[in-house]
Amino acid sequence: MSATRGIGRRTVLRGMLKGGAAVTVGLPVLECLLNTNGTAYAAGIGGAAAGAPLPPCFGTWFWGLGLIPNHWEPAAAGPGYELPEHLAGLRPIQSKINLFSGMQVFLDGKVNQNHYSGAQGQATGRVSRNGGDYSTSIDTLIGDHIGRGTRFRSLEVTCDGDSSASWSARGSSGLNPSETSPLALYARIFGDGFRDPNLADFQADPAVMVRHSVLSAVSEQRRKLMTAVSASDRARLDEYFSSVRDLEQKLAFELDRPAPLPACTVPEAGTEEIGALVEQVERTHRQYARLLAHALACGQTRIFNLTMGSAFSRLRRPGEVNAYHSLTHEEPIDRELGYQPTCKWLAERMMDFFREFVETLDGIREGGGTLLDRTVVFAFTDHGEARMHSMKRYPILTAGSGGGRMKTGLHVASEGDAATRVGFTIQQALGVVGGRWGAESNEVSRPFGEVLT
Repeated sequence: MSATRGIGRRTVLRGMLKGGAAVTVGLPVLECLLNTNGTAYAAGIGGAAAGAPLPPCFGTWFWGLGLIPNHWEPAAAGPGYELPEHLAGLRPIQSKINLFSGMQVFLDGKVNQNHYSGAQGQATGRVSRNGGDYSTSIDTLIGDHIGRGTRFRSLEVTCDGDSSASWSARGSSGLNPSETSPLALYARIFGDGFRDPNLADFQADPAVMVRHSVLSAVSEQRRKLMTAVSASDRARLDEYFSSVRDLEQKLAFELDRPAPLPACTVPEAGTEEIGALVEQVERTHRQYARLLAHALACGQTRIFNLTMGSAFSRLRRPGEVNAYHSLTHEEPIDRELGYQPTCKWLAERMMDFFREFVETLDGIREGGGTLLDRTVVFAFTDHGEARMHSMKRYPILTAGSGGGRMKTGLHVASEGDAATRVGFTIQQALGVVGGRWGAESNEVSRPFGEVLT
């Protein structure tokens, strides 16, 4: 700590902008500002260029509790496969998606943190020993490559009212909370600060012009501070200043005249009825699908994360007392059918919701294609079989081609392989540089070449 004695807990960075305006930048919580018990701190799109193709978009779509084992895996791999009855809801979009089967998330001797470890492995490439150790997620990696220059770095939403239902994270700063209200999301995207890219008149806000280069004004002090703190604090500061820079980019986005986006239209605000009944979740999901699709089409973001809700799903079928998660453990297996009937019905509703989401993206025309054509959606779940908390035979889906970077209409069967190969394949398709992804047995270096164009 000797290198940080001169840094007080009220330290801020100060600088001047054009015109003499003074700016200050506060600092995040650093270990050098704390004593051993913490009381020291407590006291204290731009659119694409004319003629250029529109940039790709990426999003995750999470549903909890998997599918019914032995009832969703197609008999044949490759194109032209027949979808089993359990996935009948996906038949209208079969040519637009890829289905991956047989893969698993490896624990490498760690305890299986039920409804967490499997999703963590697919979202981050690694499985931690405790739930608090959650690293940068796939959407952040891809967003750093394709998502810059938009108003929102990413948008996170959940359909059951639980803001903690999220698998998106940047660095070690924790999960990004999900928006729980479609009306609040509408106001955030299309309320104050939204600029219609197709309007002829454009005037930059003078207040934004003053605020947009804060880090530039304090650049010298920032450099000195980075050399005066520990390695751990440098990492925290790096994450923090990256967030500030993202804010600057958002402000810069408001200063530039946006390129016209003919597919951009402002949707109606709609209504909301947040709850855990299937009909309520369906309506919330439908509104989120519409809002996210219009946000992408209007160049407000290129990255999104939608969860149907917590992996400990509270989803309830009308007339059913128990929630979905409880049913996976308590509903008897029908001896004649060989599965849990209500759980199967709920799992099939999840696939219906996914189809509707994909169809919403595909319903927005952009030139000779659709919004879905330049998007890749990564759909994943927490367990292969929720009743047994299985980490094997995960159902994984992708939708869209990312602007022709991925083939669609395929079933890829890869028994016993690491599920992280799917995320790695998507990263390779969208141009993320790196020869491998993941940790320990979940580390992979081979994408699915049959999916890449």
